Amino acid sequence: MSTIDTSQRANSILSDLARSDSAANSKIKDNEDAQTRFLTLLTTQLQNQDPMNPLENSEVTSQLAQMSTVDGIERLNAMFQQFLSAQESGESLQAAALVGRGVLVPGKSMILTEAGGVGGFEMTTPADKVTLTIKDANGLEVATIELDDLEAGSHNFMWDGTAIDGQRAANGAYTVSASGMLAGEEVKVSTLEFGVVSGVIRGAKSTDLQVGNLGIFKLDDIKQIL
Repeated sequence: MSTIDTSQRANSILSDLARSDSAANSKIKDNEDAQTRFLTLLTTQLQNQDPMNPLENSEVTSQLAQMSTVDGIERLNAMFQQFLSAQESGESLQAAALVGRGVLVPGKSMILTEAGGVGGFEMTTPADKVTLTIKDANGLEVATIELDDLEAGSHNFMWDGTAIDGQRAANGAYTVSASGMLAGEEVKVSTLEFGVVSGVIRGAKSTDLQVGNLGIFKLDDIKQIL
């Protein structure tokens, strides 16, 4: 894992692209060598064929067609690998831009500070009403927030720290649960928690984000950027 410095990340991406181009060029050269060996073998076969039983035109055509097909597949694979490498580099640049930004990711925690607490939730369908219940470390209900007429998608909210009794709750860690209703039917609501992206992890198959002490998340896990 590395905290992102823009120039260092750019140099790393350029180095990755250079290695990818080198590997692709090597692959193409191998394909060309294979073609040369095939044509040499075919020429030798024609030169040494039995005059009384020569190769049929269809046999020669079939072998040439097979060679062309294999060559096309190899070239397509090389181009696809270059595309994947470019896509991974693009993901790294996108992830680097998120370092230091606040994001909402799947989770149920909330930290209350002097400035308040930030949370979020996500729905696949609209809702007439969403009820957010905030509990303390002992599981006791501290506050309730109700929101009306919400579209499907991700939403954020703020809690100023006011508790059910009207007093201000103590700063610290809380948990949030959510429920929703639409035309009298229950709607599934998933809670999101707030964190700050602190680093980028370039893996073998994906680029992941370190979101403070919340853990490691994929780019697809980022539901909102605040």
